[in-house]
Amino acid sequence: MASPGSSFWSFGSEDGSGDPENPGTARAWCQVAQKFTGGIGNKLCALLYGDAEKPAESTGNVPPRAAARKVACTCDRKPCNCPKADVNYAFLHSTDLLPACDGERPTLTFLQDVMDILLQYVVKSFDRSTKVIDFHYPNELLQEYNWELADQPQNLEEILMHCQTTLKYAIKTGHPRYFNQLSTGLDIVGLAADWLTSTANTNMFTYEIAPVFVLLEYVTLKKMREIIGWPGGSGDGIFSPGGAISNMYAMLIARFKMFPEVKEKGMAAVPRLIAFTSEHSHFSLKKGAAALGIGTDSVILIKCDERGKMIPSDLERRILEAKQKGYVPFLVSATAGTTVYGAFDPLLAVADICKKYKIWMHVDAAWGGGLLMSRKHKWKLSGVERANSVTWNPHKMMGVPLQCSAFLVREEGLMQSCNQMHASYLFQQDKHYDLSYDTGDKALQCGRHVDVFKLWLMWRAKGTTGFEAHIDKCLELAEYLYNIIKNREGYEMVFDGKPQHTNVCFWYVPPSLRALEDNEERMSRLSNVAPVIKARMMEYGTTMVSYQPLGDKVNFFRMVISNPAATHQDIDFLIEEIERLGQDL
Repeated sequence: MASPGSSFWSFGSEDGSGDPENPGTARAWCQVAQKFTGGIGNKLCALLYGDAEKPAESTGNVPPRAAARKVACTCDRKPCNCPKADVNYAFLHSTDLLPACDGERPTLTFLQDVMDILLQYVVKSFDRSTKVIDFHYPNELLQEYNWELADQPQNLEEILMHCQTTLKYAIKTGHPRYFNQLSTGLDIVGLAADWLTSTANTNMFTYEIAPVFVLLEYVTLKKMREIIGWPGGSGDGIFSPGGAISNMYAMLIARFKMFPEVKEKGMAAVPRLIAFTSEHSHFSLKKGAAALGIGTDSVILIKCDERGKMIPSDLERRILEAKQKGYVPFLVSATAGTTVYGAFDPLLAVADICKKYKIWMHVDAAWGGGLLMSRKHKWKLSGVERANSVTWNPHKMMGVPLQCSAFLVREEGLMQSCNQMHASYLFQQDKHYDLSYDTGDKALQCGRHVDVFKLWLMWRAKGTTGFEAHIDKCLELAEYLYNIIKNREGYEMVFDGKPQHTNVCFWYVPPSLRALEDNEERMSRLSNVAPVIKARMMEYGTTMVSYQPLGDKVNFFRMVISNPAATHQDIDFLIEEIERLGQDL
């Protein structure tokens, strides 16, 4: 594929266009957006840059200015003397919006009211005095509101109410005290990019219908491959709907590389294939094996050490066992940042074994890939450059809005050969532009969402150094938490030593259990502590943190930090809240 060639698309350009303090880049992007979105793009940019009225505060359950407000004007005169007509959403329906005749003004008014609701939610997401969650049990929510779909349309006043109700009970994943999942935080530039992506509403399969987005995907994936360490960013890749699908792509392509006939003839034409991954790896490897007809029994789990890292000697032993049985080892999936412990498998040792036995090496760096952006922490992925393929989820450690998962492969052209079906109604061979930019035939999907723009625009806004600061801050906060609780009364660490990632795994031991002997009864009672504290957290709405058992270890808290809004004070609050909610257990 030819390079787009313009510095406008690249990262950290010398003219400062990647500088978050430079408004020129964002305004220039508004101009580009206007070209593709028309009048709505103009209005969105006006909202972003202060040329439109500011959102008003809403009170109660009535949407802001919804009952009777002035219709927005589309003229360019400032100040505007155009007559304004009142609009009453109780008498308007979706059929009164564009493309209805005379639908532009009610459309803009309606969208501005939706924007008010969204912006108020955004602001509240960062307000520590607000709840992380307004928890209700499923039956309560089902009984409190009528969620059923009807034959007759509802008016726009009711539609706005639905927007408010939905956000009222949504989890504020951008809240500084939300630590429940690997994907947390709310990046404002990423949010704006997501809005623009939805406005453009296009598909990623051909250049002709997504010219800018296809170019941005090319540029961004190339940059990610350069960071991995593949010479000149060579190779291929695609943005997929999540790390599980990215990992399945790895299995699919590794199988095709070894046995290309499987594409036409299926699994009956190939011997028994075996994949290897650590016992702490993500469940998606087994899911992928099931989906591809390889079978979950053909995924061999390799032992880990006490820190959750794959043991290379056990990997080699299991490979030899499989070969002795006449099976064919075809893939080793190492993990860079396991889901629970945040462990990094020894990639260099794994790479040596894969080279020795001619096995495809995949690295699932969905959680840990972001550390490649940090000069301080990227050593933890040493050896990733030797992988044949990599999963990397910017929607996790890098804070890109969901979803944004990249699958990257070192050998160019392999994805295309594996997946292409030559659909002539999409991928005509006599088009008037470079067909290498029609990327849809190398994907499993036909329809594919635009996931790249969020990452690209955030990268332009932050620069690589901004992502680095984000990563370093989150890891520093994890170390801060570890240092506080490692010797604190009432806390026990799940494993010894400083965590490699932001995962901090620990038990909270309430006063009633601290004097008990370490036996089965104590473990049984301790297993109930984390679930009860978590339930109380959700009912109070103060914070959220995950828990789980693992192997022979009973339920423990797994703290993860990926939200740049979190501070030392939020970590202190979490500790105090756990103690407040669990002291009577």
